[in-house]
Amino acid sequence: MSTLDHQPLSPLDGRYRKAVGALGEYLSEAGLNRARVHIEVEWLIFLTDEGLFGTHPMNDAQKAGLRRLVTDFDQSSIDELAELEAVRKHDVKSVEVFIRRHLPALGLADHAELVHIACTSEDVNNLSYATIVRDAMREVWLPRARALVERLGDMATEYAEVPLLSHTHGQPATPSTMGKELAVFVHRLSRQLAHIERQDYLGKFNGATGTYAAHVVADPTADWPDVSRRFVEGLGLTWNPLTTQIESHDWQAELYHTVELFNSILHNLATDMWTYISMGYFHQIPVAGEVGSSTMPHKINPIRFENAEANLELSNALLGSLASTLVTSRMQRDLTDSTTQRNIGVALGHSLLAIDNLVRGLGTVELARDTLAADLDHNWEVLAEAIQTVIRAEVAAGRSHIDDPYTLLKGLTRGHRVTQADLEEFVSGLDIGDEAKQRLFALRPETYIGLAGRLATER
Repeated sequence: MSTLDHQPLSPLDGRYRKAVGALGEYLSEAGLNRARVHIEVEWLIFLTDEGLFGTHPMNDAQKAGLRRLVTDFDQSSIDELAELEAVRKHDVKSVEVFIRRHLPALGLADHAELVHIACTSEDVNNLSYATIVRDAMREVWLPRARALVERLGDMATEYAEVPLLSHTHGQPATPSTMGKELAVFVHRLSRQLAHIERQDYLGKFNGATGTYAAHVVADPTADWPDVSRRFVEGLGLTWNPLTTQIESHDWQAELYHTVELFNSILHNLATDMWTYISMGYFHQIPVAGEVGSSTMPHKINPIRFENAEANLELSNALLGSLASTLVTSRMQRDLTDSTTQRNIGVALGHSLLAIDNLVRGLGTVELARDTLAADLDHNWEVLAEAIQTVIRAEVAAGRSHIDDPYTLLKGLTRGHRVTQADLEEFVSGLDIGDEAKQRLFALRPETYIGLAGRLATER
């Protein structure tokens, strides 16, 4: 029997690799190890530039050679680290040995004991995760998310004035426009993107229990909190001055909760689009060669929106788990975060896949304007709100003596289909001013949209 044990276990690494593979540059095991090499190299260069532990600065060629361990990190580097870890059973220690091996060729053999000096593994790991999550968000996730919101914004502008019969509680309600309804999502999503763009990525560098104990013993003359701050900030991160052995991961929880909310809003968009399609408000554009059903040839299924729903739910399940697990560590340190953080890429991968499906789904639908118009024309009773509100305004202005206009309109329209003629006859008999009557005679379901068109574009 053939074996399939080398096939991708996760669909993100198999079926959906093309859509999410860019995250692997940062959030894969290889991306994490490259980041660890980066942190170790920058610490070695920083401490020698600072003259810590009695050292002297390296020359430019030596610094460049060390940094090439990061920029030239390739499959041979990955394989070498894998061999080291297979023996040592410790990922960060393997990175230390990896760097030590390359020092002699750079004329830095005497610097071997400076690699990883005064560091605990978490000093390297927390800074590595902060950099790869930051870069994955900024270089991959955020550009894709912005592109989706921009696409929605374009649709909101295009459909700003296209009337839509609203449905509250699934029932016909005061009309809006399709553009205004899409603009609501643009506004909601943009707020969350703004939060994500302002996100702090924290890092700590303070030793085995956050006290600088080894640092002070090895070099009592240095101002170690200041050294730590300058090193962390030099990596483009925000310094966390007070931690246990681990960086507390609160920033990660903040980020994942915000992405989770962004995902939830997208889930709402996906279900609304699915519903609009099922109501005939949007047509799906046939794609040559595609099959909607294995037995019903006519079908075009809204698979992009359904796929997005499922992936958003998977992403949020993982993001919620990450956020709740990472903020708790037993006393000064446990290893629950080690396994948990290795799934950051999976959580963001499902979100990215959903974003990809939504962009593709929105690109294969067109608004069914005739269906929207027919639906509005079939529901003249939605003007009951307008009529009873105008009557109230007339009563308030002393131009009418009608008692309880709400109940009056309720009796006429609740649970009934009414026609244009029915409403015109009703308005004709109302005790209101002529100008108000003319406004109501001119009103149509498709024009009863208030400021929806303006709201769709002024966001």
